[in-house]
Amino acid sequence: MHELPVTQGILSIVLEAAEQAGSYPVQRIDLVIGTLSSIVDDSVQFYFDALSAGTLAQGAQLSFRRVLATLTCGACGYQAQVIAPLPDCCAACGSTEVLVEDGMEFYVEAIEVEEPNNACSNCEINPDEQ
Repeated sequence: MHELPVTQGILSIVLEAAEQAGSYPVQRIDLVIGTLSSIVDDSVQFYFDALSAGTLAQGAQLSFRRVLATLTCGACGYQAQVIAPLPDCCAACGSTEVLVEDGMEFYVEAIEVEEPNNACSNCEINPDEQ
């Protein structure tokens, strides 16, 4: 259920960006989600579809990229990508001096908006202004 407020935050970010880009419809949103964040893609998609109805983001495609956690051993320097349940010691030397990095990310990486129909594709000039 924690996906609801998180998805509301995503939608706010996306709508603000779409308005800054000229209020064009959003076509695609690239999200980065750490494997340890406990965020469920299908839940985010469900809430996004419901919350974005009637907005510039309605019908936008969500793309999810998962980031694995990295375990680093403070004793021997060994590094490995890990998933839950996390190991409590280093697989290389057995030390408990381990640090888990990454894996908790959850952010909007990119937003793609629809280009205006009357813009010149080869220049910065709008044909209507010529």
